[in-house]
Amino acid sequence: MEGAPEAGYPYDLPVVRALRRPLRFHPKVTYLIGENGTGKSTLLEAIAEALGFNPEGGTRNLRFSTRDTHSGLSEYVHVARGQSVHRGYFFRAESFYNVASALDDIGATEWYGGRSLHEQSHGEAFLTLAATQFRGDGVFLLDEPEAALSPGRQLSVLTLLHDSVRAGSQYVIATHSPILMAYPDSWIYVLTEAGLTRTAYDDTEHVQITRNFLASPARTLRHLFEE
Repeated sequence: MEGAPEAGYPYDLPVVRALRRPLRFHPKVTYLIGENGTGKSTLLEAIAEALGFNPEGGTRNLRFSTRDTHSGLSEYVHVARGQSVHRGYFFRAESFYNVASALDDIGATEWYGGRSLHEQSHGEAFLTLAATQFRGDGVFLLDEPEAALSPGRQLSVLTLLHDSVRAGSQYVIATHSPILMAYPDSWIYVLTEAGLTRTAYDDTEHVQITRNFLASPARTLRHLFEE
């Protein structure tokens, strides 16, 4: 990333400052995790725009705009990939409703099983998207896909992801879900005030907090409420 301003949002985020050095991605799956406000969605949006995706989501061919709120960071991000991106999808939970509306407007429901995504629950709509769009030899960027998924459905998504990866796809996923980030052949980057740190699955705070809570919910809540 070259030529970016030194100050102002989002250029003063630690993760953005860290991008002044090259960031490597796993050839199969890379996770971006961290607390709210650390810049996961901002970074993923910039990567998506640099690859030619609409900042609100969808395929590279879907063009619409509900509100121009993207950061402009993509102007300073160069994404190097061994081959051109011919297939892919940018999913972001916060604007999925807008994507579904845009698809209805252009009559594109046949691409998604022949049924409007608005006629399905949020979770069902995402699973329909995954089943119809997550195909081989593509690049898929997912921003908090767990937002509408039960634990069981998250496991279903991992199965779809695995089939897609075996067919040659690459994923970058921003998530808070210990289930989704458990894919074994992957890298996990934790975004902190120090920038980005590659971390093992078992060492992530998400996994440790979840394990401690499930081991003894009553003890955890008692300790929490006493504080």
